[in-house]
Amino acid sequence: MNALDRVRVLDFTTTIAGPHCARLLADLGADVIKIEAPEGDMMRTRLPLRNGASTSFGQLNVGKKSLVLDLKRPKAIEIVHRLVKTADVVVENFRPGVMQRFGLDYSNLREVNPAIIYCAISGYGQSGPSAGRPAYAPVIHASSGYDLAQIAHQVEPRRPDYCGIFIADVLSGTYAFGAIMAAFHQRQATGNGQMIDVSMLESMLSLTLSELQNSQFDVPPPPRPIFGPIATKDGYVNLSVASERTFQNLASAANRPDWLTDPRFAKYGDRRVNWGALMDEVEAWSTTLPTAEVQAIFDRCGVPSSPYRTVKEAMADPQLTHRHSLTEVHDKGGSFLVLNPPFRLSESRVAAQDFVAALGEHSAAVLAEAGYAPDEIAALAEAGVTVMP
Repeated sequence: MNALDRVRVLDFTTTIAGPHCARLLADLGADVIKIEAPEGDMMRTRLPLRNGASTSFGQLNVGKKSLVLDLKRPKAIEIVHRLVKTADVVVENFRPGVMQRFGLDYSNLREVNPAIIYCAISGYGQSGPSAGRPAYAPVIHASSGYDLAQIAHQVEPRRPDYCGIFIADVLSGTYAFGAIMAAFHQRQATGNGQMIDVSMLESMLSLTLSELQNSQFDVPPPPRPIFGPIATKDGYVNLSVASERTFQNLASAANRPDWLTDPRFAKYGDRRVNWGALMDEVEAWSTTLPTAEVQAIFDRCGVPSSPYRTVKEAMADPQLTHRHSLTEVHDKGGSFLVLNPPFRLSESRVAAQDFVAALGEHSAAVLAEAGYAPDEIAALAEAGVTVMP
């Protein structure tokens, strides 16, 4: 059994944030219909490509049906209205105002189906002075203060980092997924749907826990960041000492019981002030040993730490194998691995389905299920309202 069996989702999203949200719904068993423009989601062209099929697109859209509709055509809007009558959720991540121009915003669709849960993900929210600004994840990283907050935790000042990992997209898509679940719970009591407005800016601000508070008060920064790499003989290990117990374990690992009584380190406040000196002494020990040996000692002594790994190395972790974290899926290019959701439910399946739809692969089937006769579907395709492979 799946947690979201018999739940239908109309997915108008593109790129990352919205597709990530809708894929989580599909992983829980929802019937997700991805409504794409005739040219398809731009992620269909992203590397890696095999036989024209993108695994990046697949990672975000596995388990969804693909229906092509040209929303600039009135007949396509009629189709959407018909689908909305049997849908539970609409997800979109256009710039605010785009769906309204199509007549597919929440105020219009709730007239069609008062129980519809409508989730809109945008850079800055659906209203306000910044609502209309274009936004991608790297822009939000900069505007939220996240990028400069990260630099403040480095040893030396530097220019802002280039962005290659789109945290704001994944985070806001995950918040949207959670909000949809909350709206489902409320709908059970009221019978009514509602509008969900997810802001990428606010999603990123939620990551700056200490920074949000420290910016309101005069809190002196530590002379050296506490969480970070220590050098070994052949690399680096991340060391995170956040409690008295883990400090005691670190002293045991390095065979330095004198740290526990050293007035520079014995108390937390003094230890923070003298953190650089402590790490210098740690590295005087750790640089004499290879990374694997340092990590083995830390593991024995209960010191929170990890070698720095590539994603490929992380994927080979036996812990992920044990949890069935990766699953094989298929598209027209062959098979590849995608990550399952990072949570498990004891009474229902939580995992990616095993297919990635080609553009328009389910157009005819979805339209037929909505009540269109074969000749009507053919006419819609001939008129360019829909596309079928």
